[in-house]
Amino acid sequence: QKAAQKLKPIVPIKFYISSRTDSGVHALCNSAHLDIHRAPGRPAFNEKQLIHGLNYHLRPEPIRILNAYRVASSFHARFSALSRTYIYRLLVGCAHHSEIPVFERNLCWAPVGGYLNVPAMREAAQFLVGTHDFSTFRSLNSETPFQSPVRTMLQADIQPSHGFLSHHYEHRGLEFWELTFRSRSFLYRQVRRMVGTLVAVGQGKLTPRHIKELLETRDSRALPPNAMAPPSGLFLKSVEY
Repeated sequence: QKAAQKLKPIVPIKFYISSRTDSGVHALCNSAHLDIHRAPGRPAFNEKQLIHGLNYHLRPEPIRILNAYRVASSFHARFSALSRTYIYRLLVGCAHHSEIPVFERNLCWAPVGGYLNVPAMREAAQFLVGTHDFSTFRSLNSETPFQSPVRTMLQADIQPSHGFLSHHYEHRGLEFWELTFRSRSFLYRQVRRMVGTLVAVGQGKLTPRHIKELLETRDSRALPPNAMAPPSGLFLKSVEY
């Protein structure tokens, strides 16, 4: 908003962001909308001018504008979204957190134990796909009484991935995995709680069928202790319209 104000609008600018995230969560790409009212007689910014102008004033910040589009006045970055895709990065093979590659620190989660039963996790993840009451997989906050806990999970996949410069330390036996979740919207901390529970399945603390039972319980207190993944491995990948 501060960067946009330096474009000298005649009405204060407010950004409407597509998704809010917890502190420590990352965004590979996010979306927002804003209205810019220029002085009478001044033409509207075109897309290239807007990108260049905002990025010029965003230079000190770890954020860049990638694209800009003119949209209808009825468009809303949050409510017009058809789906949102999050990925969660896991690192397997670390006996201690000090073994996490320095360039990956705060960009993944290395669960204690060093081994995960990925086939069991994949089996468990399929219980999350579809329309369910996700009460068990949300943290409570001030919006809880006003939000329906029913969500439709369009995708819940687990695939091997790569780390930054990982081909240089293949001898260390580290494995990266990405958990991908896509839905129109998510509940508060839903993805982190789903990931933590799936990791518990991978560690043998739960069976895949436990995921189905937790869904049916519909109680946030039913989640096992410490079954919420840290924010560092979570990335908002894209918002689809």
